[in-house]
Amino acid sequence: MITMPVSEQSVVIARPASEVWDFLTDAANWPSWEASMVECEQVTDGELGVGTRWRGVNRVLGKRIDWESEFVEYQSGKVATSKSVDGSKVGFTATTRLEEVDGGTLFTYRVDTESGLGGVFGKLADPLVTKAYSRMMRASLDNLADLLTPDS
Repeated sequence: MITMPVSEQSVVIARPASEVWDFLTDAANWPSWEASMVECEQVTDGELGVGTRWRGVNRVLGKRIDWESEFVEYQSGKVATSKSVDGSKVGFTATTRLEEVDGGTLFTYRVDTESGLGGVFGKLADPLVTKAYSRMMRASLDNLADLLTPDS
């Protein structure tokens, strides 16, 4: 059985879920906190929902990864899942999930890659690249919490 590399991290943000959701659902905000993201934009018009597409560029271990994704699940204020489409170099599914907890909002970010991010670097690199990306994701979530927490 082939396992898909998974990176998943969570952080508690001292803000109401509605404020965190509003920030996360604006594509232009992602490069301000997600360490590997260079560009991100919404390419379809209208409200965010199933079928909405975003396009962006990430840089992982010095490699440029262009991607486009489409939302396949969308529950406002709770969860959004997008899958890579078209000519994305890496097949992925990304899920953002929010949950109200004592002290604010628990934000969980999960990325499943079909061939592993190592597919860009070579199959043998999968474990190393996944580990490096997980560390980058941890730092990104901490950065997001700092960014959204007043007087921190």
